[in-house]
Amino acid sequence: MGRILAIDYGRKRVGIAVSDPCKIIAIGLQTVSSHDIFKFIENYLSQETVDLFVVGHPKQMDNSDSESMIYIKPFLAGLKRKYPHIPVVMYDERFTSVLAHKALIEGGAKKKTRQNKALIDTMSATIILTSYLEQQRNLNI
Repeated sequence: MGRILAIDYGRKRVGIAVSDPCKIIAIGLQTVSSHDIFKFIENYLSQETVDLFVVGHPKQMDNSDSESMIYIKPFLAGLKRKYPHIPVVMYDERFTSVLAHKALIEGGAKKKTRQNKALIDTMSATIILTSYLEQQRNLNI
């Protein structure tokens, strides 16, 4: 049984989260440089089985793609080309950074911790994956 790998792709950094093998829980993994994402994925896939990639889909409030899609489209093309046997699903990522920041505040994190953009990116990927897993559970009820 493979995992789901969630990716919050950004121009500089990529937040990564992964599900447990039973696809119940989302776990924040880490943040890597955008330039190193394929190296990271290759290394991860050499150690773990991944059944699905869930990539954050940046959208505007009117449900249209945000300007960030300019950077994500080439990444998606590369992901599908390098790993054609692993399906890719795009999942709405609106407000994930806001939710991650809010969670840090509510958790009592100090200001310096809340300013850690890499931490926010990892948390955002975790929120994307958690939302995706919940949606899948609700569809199967």
